[in-house]
Amino acid sequence: MSAHDAQGGYDVVIVGGGHNGLVAAAYLARAGRSVLVLERLDRTGGAAVSTRPFAGQDARLSRYSYLVSLLPAKIVQELGLDVRLRTRAVSSYTPAVREGRHTGLLVGGGRERTREAFARFTGSDREWQAWQRFYAMTGRVARRVFPTLTEPLPGRAELRRRIDDEDAWRMLFEEPVGVAVEDFFADDLVRGVVLTDALIGTFADAHDPALPQNRCFLYHVIGGGTGDWNVPVGGMGALTDALADAARAAGARLLTGHEAVRVDADGRTAEVTYRTADGEGTVGARHVLVNASPQVLAELTGQEPPEPAEGAQLKVNMLLSRLPRLRDTSVDPREAFAGTFHIAEGYRALATAHAQAAAGELPAAPPSEIYCHSLTDPTILGPEPAERGCHTLTLFGLHTPARLFARDNDAVREELLKSTLAQLDAHLAEPLADCLATDAEGRPCIEAKTPPDLERDLGLPGGNIFHRALSWPYAQEGTGRWGVETRHANVLLCGAGAVRGGGVSGVPGHNAAMAVLEGTRGQDS
Repeated sequence: MSAHDAQGGYDVVIVGGGHNGLVAAAYLARAGRSVLVLERLDRTGGAAVSTRPFAGQDARLSRYSYLVSLLPAKIVQELGLDVRLRTRAVSSYTPAVREGRHTGLLVGGGRERTREAFARFTGSDREWQAWQRFYAMTGRVARRVFPTLTEPLPGRAELRRRIDDEDAWRMLFEEPVGVAVEDFFADDLVRGVVLTDALIGTFADAHDPALPQNRCFLYHVIGGGTGDWNVPVGGMGALTDALADAARAAGARLLTGHEAVRVDADGRTAEVTYRTADGEGTVGARHVLVNASPQVLAELTGQEPPEPAEGAQLKVNMLLSRLPRLRDTSVDPREAFAGTFHIAEGYRALATAHAQAAAGELPAAPPSEIYCHSLTDPTILGPEPAERGCHTLTLFGLHTPARLFARDNDAVREELLKSTLAQLDAHLAEPLADCLATDAEGRPCIEAKTPPDLERDLGLPGGNIFHRALSWPYAQEGTGRWGVETRHANVLLCGAGAVRGGGVSGVPGHNAAMAVLEGTRGQDS
């Protein structure tokens, strides 16, 4: 059935059925608004989906987005979502070679065990005590900032007052985060572990004066008011399936295979033109929410699109027949891979990789981190691969900006994948290739996605997973009251490119819904 079959249009038409669009649809439908979601793909969920990418293997991988931190509990509770998040037993493991000996730093397994790990790795309690002080500071900031994400945007001065810690404000909001990392920590590897939260999906140096690394770091440490990163049970698709169910149960109508191609709006009414396999149609609305990038928003409304902010990550999905043994025999692979497994992410190594990529070269030692979701959530494996001892691995590579792939995406992808896995193999007692499962055709179960691949597959401008550079979570010129407003009063941006967007959070979807409801109270027809 097509959208134009409905008579009289809708209160709200939402362009894009990613997780933010589904959050907005559920909130608005529960508030009694008539809601239509138009999704161009044959499924909802956007980048937050689970798939079985390897033929003949019953393993559901979170293919593009991996972990959940920024999703507020209030959204889960208010929408009655059937979603469970599971805490990982270990925070991180970082292998290293010290004095010719393979060793590593395991963070997790209890406070005393972590303290002992720091002392054994660094030779004293200094770094552990610095770690405690640093993350106590970020924890205080998280508890004060995170609740503001689902409120109208605070002003800069207001957010500063709420944080009520001038040292924290200076370190996180005013000077490059590299300064704080170097002031707190002395060990190169510990510095690198801390800095990685500033670089996930963001191509920047620790001392970039424009502070994109600070904004990235802030969003990575405030999630849930604790900074914890959790695994959605059943994979990321379980979360977006629950959102789609909640939206439908509330009365929203979700249409896949419907690509919006134009939005005409005069501030009071709007009309959305869409395309299907059968042709074009139109549907009227009082409000239009665009759950897509700012570039798509501009194209839909006939504006000049902004310059895309390039993505800078390599995403690799794998299915293993077994976890590989480690050269560091003091740690069980099940523990090492249970949290974030850092590879080539020492502080100096990260700086070198950034400098090489900025000069147009592939990093000689590409930094990356690995997550083994099946250790935390075995339900993503079917009975047969689970019984065989299979595990999923997802790898996120840093400092690989889209520009590096311009000459030959396929060739550069293969070259980068080879060198990235070589960095991992240097810490393994057996080659990763020997541990890869094979698909129904006998091919190794591994796939890699570059920024151009993500732009092609998901419509991410420049392959940027945040849609554009992350913003500070306070009001600035042109941000509007909720951070979702556009030049058209009845057209709102509810995707990751909204202020306080980026990551799997549902925050822009919630805020766009609140903006609609706030602006239409007393005007219900």
